Order: sequence, then structure tokens, then C-alpha cells
Amino acid sequence: MRLLSCVFCCALLGASAGADDPKPTWSTIKGRVVFPAEKPIPKRGALAVSQDKEHCLGKGEILDESLIVNPKNRGIQNVVVFLRPLDAKDKEFKPTQIHPDDSKRKAANVVIDQPCCMFVKRVTVARTGDTVVVKNPSPVAHNFFWSSANNGDFNVTIPTMKDWTMEKKLVSEPGAILYKCTIHPWMSGYVRVFDHPYCAVTDLDGSFEIKNAPIGQFRIVFWHESGVRGGANGRFGEPIQITGPTMEMKPTDFDIGPK
Repeated sequence: MRLLSCVFCCALLGASAGADDPKPTWSTIKGRVVFPAEKPIPKRGALAVSQDKEHCLGKGEILDESLIVNPKNRGIQNVVVFLRPLDAKDKEFKPTQIHPDDSKRKAANVVIDQPCCMFVKRVTVARTGDTVVVKNPSPVAHNFFWSSANNGDFNVTIPTMKDWTMEKKLVSEPGAILYKCTIHPWMSGYVRVFDHPYCAVTDLDGSFEIKNAPIGQFRIVFWHESGVRGGANGRFGEPIQITGPTMEMKPTDFDIGPK
């Protein structure tokens, strides 16, 4: 009887502990954006370099970066992936939908480099409160031309071996901000500024990771400089049911090649 009583008590304790286990409220989303399998992978052509050729072509031809597809796994680089509230009319997340650790985040410098006549990184995500720093470690002068809806307009020349820091901190921007070098017209890049942490840029394999996303129903947007997945309606995103603690998405096809 004592043995049975002990077993029964242990079972009750186990059931009680299981009932008290908190359900996960946050998730890490992992995924990969890929070029459609039925379409040939676009080839990257050489850019027409017309200025400072000795320096710019010192390491060989400069290849177009407007569409980079990994030939090994068809992953698309430089796709911005971000979440939106489920209701397309809502532009902001509720405070309860932002992970508590985000309150500890310190504003960062968003560094845009140009070591050899191309911007590095070509596509960057930033947060409200961050500061843009443009570097020029090269032996030739560069120009930084930036025009935006909410973050001002700039047209500055950056001498060789100098940096330039944007005076004001970034604020949220509805779309992508295009920046250029007017001295070297083939040079361009993009920044997207968010007021929430649920954004990422795909890497060389087309992979992305969004940490500490809230559990529940939301929308996910796939943006590339060539367009948005889903066309005009895609800017509002596609419904997604986020589960935790880790959510592995199936590869997402994104047809952004030449039509």
C-alpha cells in the first residue's frame, strides 16, 4: 500500500508540475528565401566603371549586386524579412508584443563602408535611435547622397581616409532609403529603419533569423530592392502563425528575376 501511495503521489506531483509549466510566449523564427527552382539563376554581370579605374578595378571586375543568388542552394542574399501586426491597418506593435529584453538595447552605429568603390553592406536594417556612420578608407574621395521621407536629405563629399556621421539619430521610415555615390554612379545601397526588433537581412545562403518574436498570429513581409513578395499587396505581408520556442519555416520562393 505504501508503494502504491508513493507512486500515486508522484503521479499527482508530476501532473501538477506539468500543469504549471509556462507556455512559451516568444519564438526564434528561422527561414530561408530561395530563387524559384524552375527558373535559371541570373548571372551577375560586370558593372561599367568609368571613374577612378586604377583603384576601383585594382582587385578585378566589380560585379552587379542588385540580385545575388547562391548557385549552390538558390538562396537569395539581401532580402529584408520583417514582421507586421496581423491587422494590416496597425503600423506598430503593442508594448506587450515587444520582448522585455529589447528595453535594454543600446542604440548602435549603422556603419556603411566603401573600401573599393562599392558600399558594404549593400542592404542594412536599422532601428529608431541608431546613428549612420559612413566610412571612406579608400585613396579616392566619395560622395554620400541620401534622400528620405523622415530622415532628411544629404549630399556630402567624404575625403579619403575620413568618416562622416549623420547629425540626427534615425527615426522610423515607411520604406527603404536609397543612398548613392554620385562620383561613382554605379554605387548604391539601401537602409530600412524599423521601430521594432522583428527584422533581419538574408545572408549568403538566403537564411535569416528573427529572435524573440511574439507567439501568435502576425504577418511576415519579404522585401528586396527589386520588389516585394506578393506584389503590391505583399507590402502588408502574408499571415503567419508563430509558434515557439523555435520555428523553422519552409524555404520561401521569391521570384525577383528578370521577367
